[in-house]
Amino acid sequence: MSTTETVGNAEIYSPRNVLGHPEFRVLNLDEKPAPGTNIAAFYNPANEIHLVQKPRPKPGPGQVLLHVRATGICGSDVHFWKHGRIGDSMVCGSGHESAGEVIEVGEGVTQWKIGDRVAIEAGVPCSQPACDACRTGRYNACPDVVFFSTPPFHGTLTRFHLHPAQWLHRLPDSVSFEEGSLCEPLAVALAGIERSGLRLGDPVLICGAGPIGLVTLLSARAAGAEPIVITDLFQNRLDFAKQLVPGVRTLLISRNSTPMEEAARIKEIAEGPLTVALECSGVESSIHTAVYSVRFGGKVFIIGVGKNEQVFPFMHLSANEIDVSFQYRYANQAIRLIAGGLINVKPLVTHRFPLEDAVAAFHVAADPAQGAIKVQIQD
Repeated sequence: MSTTETVGNAEIYSPRNVLGHPEFRVLNLDEKPAPGTNIAAFYNPANEIHLVQKPRPKPGPGQVLLHVRATGICGSDVHFWKHGRIGDSMVCGSGHESAGEVIEVGEGVTQWKIGDRVAIEAGVPCSQPACDACRTGRYNACPDVVFFSTPPFHGTLTRFHLHPAQWLHRLPDSVSFEEGSLCEPLAVALAGIERSGLRLGDPVLICGAGPIGLVTLLSARAAGAEPIVITDLFQNRLDFAKQLVPGVRTLLISRNSTPMEEAARIKEIAEGPLTVALECSGVESSIHTAVYSVRFGGKVFIIGVGKNEQVFPFMHLSANEIDVSFQYRYANQAIRLIAGGLINVKPLVTHRFPLEDAVAAFHVAADPAQGAIKVQIQD
């Protein structure tokens, strides 16, 4: 039994181990960190984002120390910065879409060596036989998961990150760190495609052309959906979707139209009702539009995250036997599809920043006027 299993991941990766360390400190606004320093982007309870200096960790049994080379900024990172509850730790580190290089291995680690290139799986379940979720392969439901960047646990947007060896995925030579970090959001889309039951030739609606909507678009095309209609409130995002998948049919949603009216326009563009709707925004009105767009016996699969309580058109769902399903994170990974050329995620990265400029990167990611699709921080 490993040290991780004996002590527990929550204790091993407790933020107290970092926050209580004598080397931990918040950097001043204009302070330049020394070269090679372990720095990270953190939020605080005042909804401020700043750089911190952290100790360089030492890998224990079953652990690997990584130099994180690329990290994407996710919408949930921005949400935790702007609105998130930080919990007892008072500060929390960001980032969970990361890839990096092995620079040190702990005792008992034989599958990795220094220099190996890996994608990081940010959710680390307990992996115990007594855990139903882990034992049955649905480890995304593990109640004792450590998900890096979800409070209270610090994230992977840091120079040096300590990770369990079992929860890393080897990157082929043909897959860059940049692409490796995009495996995390791609895994979200793939989990939705799998659980939605989408089949070859199904007409599909995708609601929302943000980063998750766009990787869902790429995944649905790779899965053989036809036609595909994608919607959004912003024309520039729809134009980007058209560049990614030229055959996609786009619809600019009007803020003054009802969901029924928008659904009628979608069905006209698709030349009929849709079999599957993949909702990637979590917005209540968009979910309603998806519901009214699918055929009798169709499926609305909600990938997006929205407000805590929502109202659904119950009788329309019931009278049309429309199934509604949801997703919590993912339980697979996506490297083979990128390496094999089935999905090209390279165009999704529109902005790149060095780690020292992570604060500026967050401001770009949070501002729709900047036109960012995926902002990445690289080191």
